[in-house]
Parts: sequence; C-alpha cells; structure tokens
Amino acid sequence: MRLVVLGDPVSHSRSPAMHTAALSAAGIPGQYLARRVDADGMQLAAREMRDGVLTGANITTPHKHLAAELADRCSDLVGRLGAANTWWIDQDAALVAENTDVAGVKYAFDQVNVSAPTLILGAGGAGAAALVAVEEGPQADHHVYLSTRNEDRARVLLDRLGSAARFVAWETPIPGAVVVNATRLGMAGESLPHGLLEEAVGLVDMPYGDRPTPAVSRALQLGIPCSPGVDMLLGQAVAAFTIWTGVVPNPTVMSEAARHVL
Repeated sequence: MRLVVLGDPVSHSRSPAMHTAALSAAGIPGQYLARRVDADGMQLAAREMRDGVLTGANITTPHKHLAAELADRCSDLVGRLGAANTWWIDQDAALVAENTDVAGVKYAFDQVNVSAPTLILGAGGAGAAALVAVEEGPQADHHVYLSTRNEDRARVLLDRLGSAARFVAWETPIPGAVVVNATRLGMAGESLPHGLLEEAVGLVDMPYGDRPTPAVSRALQLGIPCSPGVDMLLGQAVAAFTIWTGVVPNPTVMSEAARHVL
C-alpha cells in the first residue's frame, strides 16, 4: 500500500509513524509518507490516486475543502461539512472523499468521559466536525455553545449545519462545560483565554506538537479530565486505516507510535 498525508505544513505530523506501525502490526506491506503540497500538488496527488500510484491519502490544513472539490464522489458527511480529510478509491475506480475528523472528535470525547454542556472554540473545519460529533453523541442531551472571534462566520456555520448550538462571544466562559479547542491556539505555545478552563469540567484539545500545549498543561494543573490533540488524531486515523485496508487497527499500537514521535 502507498499511503500519504498531504498538507502544509506536515513536518510535525505523527500520521506516518502511526500508520506505519499499524501496517506492520497488521502484516500489510506498504508505506505511509508525509508530503508538503500546495494546490497544484493536491491536483497531482488526485491524479496519482486515480492512476493507482497512491492507495490512500489523509489531507490536513489548509487543503480539506480542496480535497472535497477534487474528489469524484463525496460521502454524505463531507457534503455536510464541506471538507474532507481522507481519500480512497472505490470499486468503480472513483476518487472518494471522506471525513474521519468526526470519528476523531468522538474518540477524544470518550477519553474525557464527562457528560456536560460543551463549549466549542473555532468555526473552521475542526469546529464543524466538533459540532457534528457533539450533536450526534451523548453530549446532545446538554447545551452546546460555539465561540469565535468572528460572529458572522460562526453563524454561517451554524446555519449551514442546521445546528442548535448557541453562539457566545469570544473569551466567554461557560461554567460546568467541556471546552473543545478547535482552533490552532497552542500550536505555537499560545494559551486559551483566561477563565475558560478555570470554569470548565473537561478539555478536548485538538492542537498537538512535541510537548503538551498550554491548555493541556493548565487542565492537568486544574485536575480536570483532558484529551490532548493526539487522541483526536488517533481516532480519525483508526477510521481512515479501516477504510483503506478493511482491517480495524490496534489503537494501542498506533497510540504508542504517535507518542514516541518527537
């Protein structure tokens, strides 16, 4: 199998280590590489998928919307979100776009294992995936809030998804909520707005890097359940690997590989 992650940047990605370990554990010959690409590189990769040069691909920032546009067919979930993070080829040799980010968010929530209202930060692709995951999961019994600096963008997302979530102004704490950081805050050492975690009962943090983000460190200080970004990465990776191979990988194998990447 010839698998790849496409994006810019991708040097920080732990996907190659995770999927390489999963292939080895499953006894499937193949390789998984990281490829930094622009829009032209995405079009080339799409051709390589159709020509059989590539078996499957993950797509990350900033190409998830383009990944949906370049596909021959999109899943219902991609159609709803307008973004894809996984490519595969179906039996008709069509390039199919899928989104496994929702599965990743659900996995991360399972690690926090707290039933409470949810405060989602960010109205981009990750925020959209979080909204769908929350409204399809046990958290749907509680209020959901969406917070971003751009209220217009947030309301466009809520309308497009038909979401019942409530918009709240940026930096507004929701007492007793699980905070979902669906922004890039933390990738370069940034902290979340003060007060959000202090009022929270849990954290799902999507950014990840070589060390814990300030949000994860603060959650640990506060003693609240916390899911670091690698958990979401693991959940979506398990779903993607299953699509490509028909084999459900061992999450522990993938998790250990991800956590050992510096």
